[in-house]
Amino acid sequence: MKIDPEQMERMAGRLPIGRDPASVRRRLEAMEGLLERALVVPGTNYRIGADSIVGLIPVVGDLIAAAMGAWLIWEAKNLGMSRFQRWRMAGNIAVDTAIGAVPLIGDAFDLVFRSNTRNLRIIKRWLDRNHPEPVTIEGEVVSPQPSVAANQP
Repeated sequence: MKIDPEQMERMAGRLPIGRDPASVRRRLEAMEGLLERALVVPGTNYRIGADSIVGLIPVVGDLIAAAMGAWLIWEAKNLGMSRFQRWRMAGNIAVDTAIGAVPLIGDAFDLVFRSNTRNLRIIKRWLDRNHPEPVTIEGEVVSPQPSVAANQP
């Protein structure tokens, strides 16, 4: 069944999730928090997430974690990020998945190498350059103006 773009826009407009960069940023931060920092290891201050927990299931768990991390890449594509940046993000997930599939060593690696945090950092840098958040000064919202030097070739 083919859906025309106007129908898709109407459906997206009814969803409670915004498509603006600020909403996307909040969604991505929430997903990264779920995947990398959802729980505290008892007796420590170290945080782990669904990526590390699901990764305990041999091979299949790492593939599931990779699929969840791929959602960040999909959002990056929808934002209009460059192919190079998306490939860097895919590389982070590939390293996490490949090494994470090795029993025991991979589980320890999952605790240290946080591919989704790295990918969120790439997206945030891009958003900060291309869609800076508005600033509130004395109760008035001021949109940041792009610098003239940034538009020069």
